[in-house]
Amino acid sequence: MNFLLLPFNFNLKMSNTLGKLYRLTTYGESHGPEIGGIIDGFPSNFELDLESVQQALDRRRPGQSSLTTDRQESDRVEFLSGIFEGRSTGSPIAFRIPNKDQRSADYSAIKDVYRPSHADYVYEQKYGNRDHRGGGRASARETANWVVAGAIASQYLKNEGVRIGAGVTGVGELILSQTENLDYSKVYENDLRCPDVAAAEAMSLLIQEVKNEGDSLGGRISSKITGLPVGLGEPIFDKLHARLAQALFSINAVKAVEFGSGVEASKMRGSAHNDAFVKRDGKVRTSTNQSGGIQGGISNGEDILIHIHFKPVATIAQKQSTLNQAGEEVELEAKGRHDACVVPRAVPIVEAMIANVLLDFVLEQKARG
Repeated sequence: MNFLLLPFNFNLKMSNTLGKLYRLTTYGESHGPEIGGIIDGFPSNFELDLESVQQALDRRRPGQSSLTTDRQESDRVEFLSGIFEGRSTGSPIAFRIPNKDQRSADYSAIKDVYRPSHADYVYEQKYGNRDHRGGGRASARETANWVVAGAIASQYLKNEGVRIGAGVTGVGELILSQTENLDYSKVYENDLRCPDVAAAEAMSLLIQEVKNEGDSLGGRISSKITGLPVGLGEPIFDKLHARLAQALFSINAVKAVEFGSGVEASKMRGSAHNDAFVKRDGKVRTSTNQSGGIQGGISNGEDILIHIHFKPVATIAQKQSTLNQAGEEVELEAKGRHDACVVPRAVPIVEAMIANVLLDFVLEQKARG
């Protein structure tokens, strides 16, 4: 019997696809000619607002304010298939986003250097090579693809009565203590994407201060999902919050994801944490929402509440000690254009990843009949 001999570094499953019924497969690198993807499983004959998709990309793109990287990308998405006369055809929706403002020379000096807290070393060990220009596939540039799919998914979800809101609720040590009743509808009216205008000003000043020091900051984005029906999610390995967390942890720099009371639950007693069932508006509801809208891995009809925590941006304009490929100690001072704090631009990415997962679950539920 003959067997096919595979090279030692053959990857049995490339993780370039998100979702089960609503699937997104992406391609491209930060400094390649383009990025893009294929969306499969989107229902047919649905009228799509492509300008709304572009608007979501505009909210994610770099160079929007003094709080973000100076890289200038128009991020104009081009749809190649799956849409005819403004409606989905049911076939795969293919799209591309050309890269216009690559400055690969900015990275030539670090070709053989492992940048602190970057994926350089692990990529090289895993694949035997790496694209040093902006991190290649590990770059947050990839997230533009996710926003396209999320913007399409959001339109279907809105038609089902589901609304996804998100905004910055923390930068560094400046954290909003109350978030459950925040109005996320106007977060894009300020550069920080914060639902609290006074807090947004203070957080923006802090980012500018840290940016002037050549350093970076972490932060927090909170999200509230309304209108989701009861029953989405599976009770064991495909819990709703498990799949949401997996998607949100895929976003660059995410270090923690909380649902409902989150880590505060570990400090509470059951008598204080339990959500009592009550009758409200003729429906079974809960008097509190410590569960964050999910119980037993399944949506319970309450608002889903999530906190997503981001680490400080790894690339900073300060000298750092590291190693090169030869194992020699070197001093690194990063060049190029980078965000001092990633959370303002990450808000539409968070919204998109939540939408991608929720549509997958909605379609699964519909498929049950």
